[in-house]
Amino acid sequence: MHLRRDTAAEAIFPHQRVITMDKKRVLVIGLEAQDVKAIRAELGLEYILVHYDLLPKVQLTKGILMVESPSVTGKYYPVDKVIFHGIFADDYDFITLLALWGGPCLPNATGMMDLRQRIPGLARALQVSKFSGIKRSMVLGHQPFYSPTEVVAKWGIWHCGEDKAKFTGEWTSTEPSVIEDFIEGEAVRIMIVGDQHWQIKLTGDTWLKSIHNEGAGQMPVNNDLLEDSQNIARHFNLLTVGVDYMVGHDGTNYLLEVNHIPNVTVFPFVNEAFVAFSTNWVKL
Repeated sequence: MHLRRDTAAEAIFPHQRVITMDKKRVLVIGLEAQDVKAIRAELGLEYILVHYDLLPKVQLTKGILMVESPSVTGKYYPVDKVIFHGIFADDYDFITLLALWGGPCLPNATGMMDLRQRIPGLARALQVSKFSGIKRSMVLGHQPFYSPTEVVAKWGIWHCGEDKAKFTGEWTSTEPSVIEDFIEGEAVRIMIVGDQHWQIKLTGDTWLKSIHNEGAGQMPVNNDLLEDSQNIARHFNLLTVGVDYMVGHDGTNYLLEVNHIPNVTVFPFVNEAFVAFSTNWVKL
């Protein structure tokens, strides 16, 4: 592999050793190793993939995105494109840096930034969705809330089922929380990868539903939900997204949340499509 010093980049980073290559560089964060291997094999020798399981050290200076070498501390590589597939405790500032960079990022960094924190992301998505019929409540900090009917409280920035509570009567929050009516019905996800899409039935042994439960799987697509999800994806400029809905027993649709980093490993048909789409996106 031919390496050369990048004197222009070193002028911007005078205290660092900057190494560049006569190839396009793609930073891949969080994606499973086998998926990175498959993408690397399809891309061939024209591209260098720099893969990190966790958030790497990066810098943005004068519009140049640099990532530290995985093997040599202090060596930085300029990055041409980024594939970001993970949710990390401290990733909001990292995503903001990617958005400020403005370079090619999958998913779009500004879209990720808008949706990363669950409650602000929900508020933004509800302005786009036509299925915003749930009349939600919200409490801030440590605050009691009373409901005579069964409701669900959701708090925190995480897109997962562990930070939720179902209750009737009084419940006390410990941080900002959204409270919504508990809806009897079917939980589903519209999964979009480029031009491909699927509807996934979410299942669970309790009232909490997930794609990870054994009974979860593909089901016929509801065209109204698909259209709504596509509108949301376009609004946030996201080429990959997972949009969760509840379909009530009476057929009424309700938007629950928008996942900026939906899992692509559970179902082989989604995984195969994502790897192929990511590979083609790099080549664009």
